[in-house]
Amino acid sequence: MASAIFTLMFLATMVLLQLMAVAQTDGSKPVGASITANDDAPPWLSSSGEFAFGFRQMENKDYFLLSIWYEKIPEKTVVWYAMGEDPTDDPAVSRGSKVELTADSGLVLTDPLGNRIWSSDGFQSTVSSGVMNDTGNFVLQDRNSVRLWESFTHPTDTLLPTQIMEAGGIVSSRRTETNFSLGRFQLRFLYDGNLVLNSMNLPTKFAYDAYYISGTYDASNSSNSGYQLIFNESGYMYILRRNGLREDLTKTALPTTDFYHRATLNFDGVFTQYSYPKTSSSNRSWSPVWSEPENICKFNSIWGSGACGYNSICSLSVDRRPNCTCPQEFSLLDQNDKHGSCIPKSEISCKDTGQNSSEELYDFVELRYVDYPLGDAERLENQNDEQCRKACLNDCLCGAVIFSGKDCWKKKLPLSNGRLDSGFNGNTFIKFKKGYLPPGNPGIQIPETKTGRDIKFITGIVLLVSSVFVNFILISTFCFRSSFIHRNKVANVRGENNVQSNLRSFTYKELTEATEGFKDELGRGAFGGVYKGTIKTGFTDFIAVKKLDGVVEHGEKEFKTEVNVIGQTHHKNLVRLLGFCDEGQHRLLVYEFLSNGSLADLEISGTRAILTDWACDCYRYGTLEALIQNDTEAMNDESTLERVLKVAIWCIQEVPSLRPTMRKVTQMLEGVVEVPAPPNPFPFNENSYS
Repeated sequence: MASAIFTLMFLATMVLLQLMAVAQTDGSKPVGASITANDDAPPWLSSSGEFAFGFRQMENKDYFLLSIWYEKIPEKTVVWYAMGEDPTDDPAVSRGSKVELTADSGLVLTDPLGNRIWSSDGFQSTVSSGVMNDTGNFVLQDRNSVRLWESFTHPTDTLLPTQIMEAGGIVSSRRTETNFSLGRFQLRFLYDGNLVLNSMNLPTKFAYDAYYISGTYDASNSSNSGYQLIFNESGYMYILRRNGLREDLTKTALPTTDFYHRATLNFDGVFTQYSYPKTSSSNRSWSPVWSEPENICKFNSIWGSGACGYNSICSLSVDRRPNCTCPQEFSLLDQNDKHGSCIPKSEISCKDTGQNSSEELYDFVELRYVDYPLGDAERLENQNDEQCRKACLNDCLCGAVIFSGKDCWKKKLPLSNGRLDSGFNGNTFIKFKKGYLPPGNPGIQIPETKTGRDIKFITGIVLLVSSVFVNFILISTFCFRSSFIHRNKVANVRGENNVQSNLRSFTYKELTEATEGFKDELGRGAFGGVYKGTIKTGFTDFIAVKKLDGVVEHGEKEFKTEVNVIGQTHHKNLVRLLGFCDEGQHRLLVYEFLSNGSLADLEISGTRAILTDWACDCYRYGTLEALIQNDTEAMNDESTLERVLKVAIWCIQEVPSLRPTMRKVTQMLEGVVEVPAPPNPFPFNENSYS
């Protein structure tokens, strides 16, 4: 009898151990399991270890986010997170908070004092276990494995493969990239069958006008309308209609190898599907597959501020994400929210006039090609530019005015739906109080035209860099350098331009001796050769001297203006201009010579000097053929010309945040990713070429 009891106890123990082992390997956790938020809190992993549920430490190391994330990639990308009772509050919790799996409420999150912050209740049955699945879905189930609650039916800002959104489903953006409280954008699957993107009012959640509509609603035949939004296990997303047909959102072929996929409503309102190779090295990142809308800056709503905050100006970046900037005399309301509203530095008030005229008190900042299309206070017809501004000056309630053609639109602050638009033929004037505007700070401007020669110039230089060196570092060098050449070419010379004092003025004799009579030629452009030399400069003992042959006719003022601009150009990827020579018929530029690193054999500093001066040569006198005369492939492949042209313009964007990363540049040049049409490269420069 004792032996039989012992045998039963042994078997029961073995079964229990096996059940515990299964629970550990299939991602399931029993009621009573818990995690406490601290530095080394182990998460609950899925059976493959690809997804984790637990506390992610925030930038402030004393706060944690209860979330689900990709565990096997370096970025540990969060795909779901627990929102508190008030979603507009930051959902991050303090150190010592705890999440516990309970029988009646499922997951319960409490603060260090035991106060309940969030729970997954809302079901009638009793929870038996929780399972972190390999799909990224955390499931609560009863003892019969019936699902009571799952994270897939309570999404935050991300959808994953195998996830389905039914009619009435909502995905909401976070506030900013690092703030996980509720943002102001929504992805909604409406009951009429349309998938829409819209902004909303916080905290009421009132939905504003949609800026993207899938068009899957059929008023004449409801069986043709959308039924479900499906993200299948292969990574394709589509809207399933009630008649069984599908409307593809993922329209491009996905790679056949193993990739992670996710679709996220970014904090800036752009809904994007991303991919990430499962066998990737640590230096990879998520790559966009597609996104909607095509241009969120063109989104207009009679309610709300638009894609960016109030008074802000929206421009589109290379990845179709919005870049938001404040106009002159405005600053961010919240310095931590670059996509938020801008507030004026000086108030416009009807109490200001007194004994002074409006002309004495106020002036205007001119924003060319910037439009605020909605929210007109008054429209005046048959006006000219001066009459339009004067009408706003004499109206103490007028904060801005837009003049286009012969029409004038007066605006009250705050301004909404602001955007940079090269197709807008009007000018925006924002009123400011005199004495507040920093001197020499031009408004936002965009060149009116781009001549064929300008286009050939940019194309030729990028082709030269890519075809000769096939090196993305040099592409980066060219991109940054060529932007200053553009600005310098069309700079308005205001008064006498003196060469900056930080540049050394060399004599022709000094440079002749330094280069041993210009003996060691590194290369040659249309304006002359580049020669290696040795001299004490304070930066380096080695120099690269560019002889500007045949440019005397351009005049001393133009030469000094050019040296001024180049001399103020400093960047880690650019060779430094050390000095110049302007002596009689001799005009030379003296660059630093870099001889370290693996590129030393290419005489890289001299080569860079040649490239930048060839750019200048081509811009002034040359043609595209002069630069690619030996590159048959480039001359015959129009698609390549178009692609590198677009890449070049993205590279020289004046706004740093708009420039693509070098990884993105390489992908675009190789044709791996689409190259969208770039905006004007110099929107903030008053000397933009035209």
